[in-house]
Amino acid sequence: MRVTVLYFARLREAVGRDRETLELPPKVVTVGALRQWLIDRGSPWTEAFTGIQRIRAAVAQDMAGEETLLTEGAEVAFFPPVTGG
Repeated sequence: MRVTVLYFARLREAVGRDRETLELPPKVVTVGALRQWLIDRGSPWTEAFTGIQRIRAAVAQDMAGEETLLTEGAEVAFFPPVTGG
């Protein structure tokens, strides 16, 4: 399955890109599995995803949980929580 992953804020800075299109292995079918697969890729993804607490995700611009299923061509965004003033 092919998906586009978008990185925002500190994640974008940590991985050095704002997006990438990935061909996922067959076992990666949920947001949580995608997150773990990215961590398992090694540096800089490991540091990015383990160095920021409570990374949020959206699929097709809808908030998504760890168990949200991925579909072919999905756009998955990862972003840290933001604070405002």
